[in-house]
Amino acid sequence: MTQPLPPRAPARPVTRTVHGTDITDAYGWLRADNWRDVLRDPTLLPADIRDHLRAENAYADAILAPAGDLRRRLVAEMRGRIKEDDSSVPSPDGPYSYYVRFREGGQHPLVCRRPRDGGEETILLDADALAAGKTFFDLAEAQHSPDHRLLAWSADETGGELHTIRLRDLATGADAAGAVEWTTGEVVWAADSRSFYYVRLDENHRPSRVFRHILGTDPANDKEIYREDDAGWFVHLSRTQSGAFGLISVSDHETSEVYLIDLADPSARPRLVVARETGHRYSVEHMGDDLVISTNADGAEDFKLVTAPLSAPERENWRELVPHRPGIMLLKHTAFRDFLVRLEREDANPRLVVRALATDDEHAIAFDEPAYGLRYEPGYEYDTPVVRFTYSSMTTPAETYAYDMASRARQLIKRREVPSGHDPARYVTKRLFATAADGETVPISVLHRRDLALDGTAPCLLYGYGAYGIAIPADFESNRLSLVDRGFVYAIAHIRGGTEKGWRWYTDGKREKKTNSFSDFIAAGRHLAALGYTAPRRLVAHGGSAGGMLMGAVANDAPDLFRAILAEVPFVDVLNTMLDDSLPLTPPEWPEWGDPIRDEAAFRRILAYSPYDQVKPQTYPAILAVAGLSDPRVTYWEPAKWVARLRERMTGGGPVALHTNMEAGHGGAAGRFERLEEVARLYAFAIVQTGASEEPLA
Repeated sequence: MTQPLPPRAPARPVTRTVHGTDITDAYGWLRADNWRDVLRDPTLLPADIRDHLRAENAYADAILAPAGDLRRRLVAEMRGRIKEDDSSVPSPDGPYSYYVRFREGGQHPLVCRRPRDGGEETILLDADALAAGKTFFDLAEAQHSPDHRLLAWSADETGGELHTIRLRDLATGADAAGAVEWTTGEVVWAADSRSFYYVRLDENHRPSRVFRHILGTDPANDKEIYREDDAGWFVHLSRTQSGAFGLISVSDHETSEVYLIDLADPSARPRLVVARETGHRYSVEHMGDDLVISTNADGAEDFKLVTAPLSAPERENWRELVPHRPGIMLLKHTAFRDFLVRLEREDANPRLVVRALATDDEHAIAFDEPAYGLRYEPGYEYDTPVVRFTYSSMTTPAETYAYDMASRARQLIKRREVPSGHDPARYVTKRLFATAADGETVPISVLHRRDLALDGTAPCLLYGYGAYGIAIPADFESNRLSLVDRGFVYAIAHIRGGTEKGWRWYTDGKREKKTNSFSDFIAAGRHLAALGYTAPRRLVAHGGSAGGMLMGAVANDAPDLFRAILAEVPFVDVLNTMLDDSLPLTPPEWPEWGDPIRDEAAFRRILAYSPYDQVKPQTYPAILAVAGLSDPRVTYWEPAKWVARLRERMTGGGPVALHTNMEAGHGGAAGRFERLEEVARLYAFAIVQTGASEEPLA
């Protein structure tokens, strides 16, 4: 079959000089001047750019056309592993238990409740109905009021993460007039249920101001209670487990600051906990007359817990509760009336620790598998001895337990059902360690069929992220089985830039040390090949967003190692983006990557690895890039420019294809079955490019 010809973006070179260096960008015209308007209304994209993206989509479709039947089978397989009428575990709050469920065939969730002691279900919000007729709909939050009469809910209808908050009367099911627009979607109710707090976005799409909305009033008259004027800082809103305080958390990627809102006093102003100090990160919980603070102060790189009087939380009044332990990363803590729960991680595996406040006795909840994921759900209530946690591994579907913190009794209350059948014994999960160029050991979580011959012939999908301190859990994901059952090894490289091995693991993969993330990933791939799990050119690399930057970097640095690259919403135009302080995320990102506008060293460092700027005249792996037109995090033009430059400069290899979702943003399609179509596109590309079996193995 004749290979279709890819579209060619016209070259319109523009040169500028930065720190004495000329930078020429031939494809900068793909950045629409009205990009802010496009986030709100994607139909406003200029015609020439739209035509080019459509041509790219047509080419991607043509490349994948021979795999059409395979994609349909993949979607059917993945959908067959989803319990379509599934429900979350009900979470009690006062007289009711609240939960989310899906109907058979439904794309979007239903928000429901029933009386706590049993009784008839009430559907509070039907997101399937709300999404009807819309090209995109993503339900963000649904927060019931403390008196259980109202529901504040928010949704994004473009993919641009511009959330509108609406208020529903739960007695009538009707939404009140006067929606609150241009918000993050976060909602915190006042204790009297007569008002709520929310975060509004500024004209550059940055969450920067907190407002209080009084029910029954015009949102245009809402009172601003906090404003952050530093464009490099983002504002978020949450609530303490006690329900006594709202938390305004302000941060960039290395410093944070927290304010308390007294939810019982509508006239109260936000009260600062500890003033910002560069490099100091902290988070706050409320416990009686004290605050419990997780902090990295005084050299506590992996964080420690301290208490402070609620009336005087300044640092001079701190008392150490849980000391710093190097290599044991404190991730999250929640204060209940009688217990303090914390989630921590050591050597890439998490555990829960429960502390009885009356005696200070502690005990840990951990698991024996070599690699697993663990999360806990604090729920709504403060005065409870029960916490819920969910365990899974790459072979074991999610198991949710109710854990009595006093008796230490554990009750399995939900096991994820895989309708098409899943036998964990057919699979193996393990933890390997690759040696990086500087001697560091890089954890790799691996999943494969038990009967797979590890003789160097198997294809392998290697996933990586490596930024912002985000750790990738080794948990269960049923979609992966469609690759593994076709003879793939599925592996996660826990590279530097995450916090799998503590905060140092993160700082060793950012700014001046960013390239460690790339070399770690390459080392992981070579290690898998050396052990016979796969072989060079049998590897498929997969990453998204900042992990998409990783994909662009390894494509430049080790093209002979990978047969294919799957780059979802890839952050590949790093230098141009960090030089443009009008973009939503640029000022807040400078602590992560460096500020190339004011810092020449940062400019030269980013220039040296920025995937778009470092495309070389060489043979490249096959590449499938995915973008979202209304994406405010990684703008659509980054992958579009990258693909254009790859085709211009590469001397062989490929194909290089780009698919842009013209009706979605950073997260892709919002519907749970629509998302399967996107996963199937990626997996089909991987299967075809590696020549793997298109049918599951016996």
